[in-house]
Amino acid sequence: MVAEDRRGVSSDELTIHDNNDNDRYLAKEKEEAVQETSPSAKETAAAALSDDDFPDGGLQAWLVVLGSVCVNISTFGLVNGWGTFQSYYTQTLLPNTNASAIAWIGSIQYSLVFLPGLVSGRLFDIGYFRLPFTIASIVLLVACFLTAECTQYWQFLLCQGFAIGLASGVMFGPTQGILAHWFRKKRQTALGICAIGSSIGGTLFPIIFRNLVGKIGFKWTIRVIGFILMVTVSVGNVTLRRRLPPIHVSGGLFNWKAFKKPAFSIYVFTCFIAFLGLYTVLTYIDISASDAGVDESFTLYLVSIANASSAFGRIMAGFLADRIGGINVMMPFTFAAGILTYLWPLAHTKSGFIAIAVLYGFSSGVYVSLLIAPVLALGETGDVGRRVGMTMTIQAFGALAGPPISGAINVATGGYLATGIYAGTVIMLSVVLMGIVRYLVLGKLWGKF
Repeated sequence: MVAEDRRGVSSDELTIHDNNDNDRYLAKEKEEAVQETSPSAKETAAAALSDDDFPDGGLQAWLVVLGSVCVNISTFGLVNGWGTFQSYYTQTLLPNTNASAIAWIGSIQYSLVFLPGLVSGRLFDIGYFRLPFTIASIVLLVACFLTAECTQYWQFLLCQGFAIGLASGVMFGPTQGILAHWFRKKRQTALGICAIGSSIGGTLFPIIFRNLVGKIGFKWTIRVIGFILMVTVSVGNVTLRRRLPPIHVSGGLFNWKAFKKPAFSIYVFTCFIAFLGLYTVLTYIDISASDAGVDESFTLYLVSIANASSAFGRIMAGFLADRIGGINVMMPFTFAAGILTYLWPLAHTKSGFIAIAVLYGFSSGVYVSLLIAPVLALGETGDVGRRVGMTMTIQAFGALAGPPISGAINVATGGYLATGIYAGTVIMLSVVLMGIVRYLVLGKLWGKF
């Protein structure tokens, strides 16, 4: 017997009602998408809108997921390990350079993972994927090997900050959009699995660095990382491919009409706000643990612990999101990440920092893995690259400014308490904004979205 609520309505009927609310919103988006296309593209767009034949599985679809995982290892995974580099550069390689200045290398990496999405996403929509992706793959590998030769701050800034960040961004954006070509019902599950790659890279690379740098030196440690990237990048180049034909939606790089929809505009702003604080803990947890008296031989593992924990959050997030909705999963775990950011400066023992790393890694991993899911839902597949690109470009400025702002607060106050309050508060604000987006889409406080 189906369970019923107090009004006599079955839970199955409520679920169907929630889905219908979302479907009505998306049906309106489809109609507007067809109207916005140029006359020469309307027939193609209409055909695409009526095509519900997504594989949602099969060998080629799961090979695309495998390639996406490998690309995430090579790009976001490498960038997620920045905390270990920050600590090593501050304490050993660049001891005379201010920690806040060194943080700019990582911030530029973080931001450039997102910033090129505006161009690469638009190119993806109109059919250009393979050539930009291959060129960026080569640049990524060259920049990694050049980082091994760096000895001065400006050299690291150019090679590790700008070059690796820019190449990662050109590769990462279309990788997220391409999953929308192969998955619909299982799309958020696929996104969750794909996001595991950044956890793998963020766990693996700091451990490799920590264990090898004292034995074979900095240069050869970076070269070993470069050889690993050669494998993962190659897998991505072999397995990733488009499925749907390009749709030439009218407009240039920016689809300004998308921002006329309040739900999309507020969600994009939400991403910007979240990234002002989201990477503060991952950037400074190693250094803050060292300042608290924790053994430096252990603190370099805290970033790996956080990233390993985030893998479990990412796996769980995808499966839950396909059942109850992406934002419904993101909100409570992002709220938890905000609370943990407040608590991080209060940790003073090894066990305290481990607890923060594990719990923060899990909760922030949920947010990052589902970050693009609402963007995919708030529009049509033919324009997915441009919407993802616009979102990632805007949130890039949050990722760029966040860690240096936190570093400047730390320097000004001489501690991490004010830093934690700042970062935790902007994360909490992003949770409130996500709730507003859900209400705008569903027209009520609760429902599947």
